[in-house]
Amino acid sequence: MAVLKGKTAVVTGGSRGIGRAIVERLARDGAEVVFNYASSADAAAAVVAGVEEAGGTAHALRVDLAEPGAAQELMDAAQERLGALDILVNNAALSFRTAPIAETDDATFDRVMAVNAKAAFVTVRHAARHMRDGGRIINISTLNTVRPAPGSAPYASSKGAVEQLTLVASQELGPRGITVNSVSPGATDTELLRGTNSEEVLDMVVGMTPLRRLGEPADVADVVGFLAGPDARWVTGANIRAGGGIA
Repeated sequence: MAVLKGKTAVVTGGSRGIGRAIVERLARDGAEVVFNYASSADAAAAVVAGVEEAGGTAHALRVDLAEPGAAQELMDAAQERLGALDILVNNAALSFRTAPIAETDDATFDRVMAVNAKAAFVTVRHAARHMRDGGRIINISTLNTVRPAPGSAPYASSKGAVEQLTLVASQELGPRGITVNSVSPGATDTELLRGTNSEEVLDMVVGMTPLRRLGEPADVADVVGFLAGPDARWVTGANIRAGGGIA
């Protein structure tokens, strides 16, 4: 069922992993989707081609959210392309190699915060000004905000900021019927996860997970699809932990 037919959506970081699955889910539900990518042009083109082959509509914009002013540039370009905004999904995020706080330099901290926290603030601000009443904002967070891990201070801090942004925005935008929620994925089987963790670590994570497997990008995208749709009209200011039971 095309429950999002006639709706428009912006997804940040939509060329790979969870972001790609979110673009595909929203497009399958009938939304016209704009997403950005930083450098993987071939991957972005593959997403657009796959969506179109399935009968949907998606547009890829090359915008690196780490650059000053890039988040506003993305939203302005998306607004021009779509003409209106109904759904915003903040998925783009950086997570550098883990390092103790004592060994984390300013440049690393600033870059992580720029993409993960400031870009989310700028896109939500744009939505607060331009989103149609009854819209949906979904911010992707992480289980690291409740399960802190040594070496993850910049990443966990940035996502903690995103969760607080979600709560404040839900209060401010609620009177317009706009819902604002966050989703906290657990270990999800993506190139990034496998590229930064050994098989032994992944096996350990599976053993800690009540559902005894890694998450799939579609597991998270389906939660986002629910929050973006009409059935989630009474859910706002929530953080849904999509981690297979790890809490």
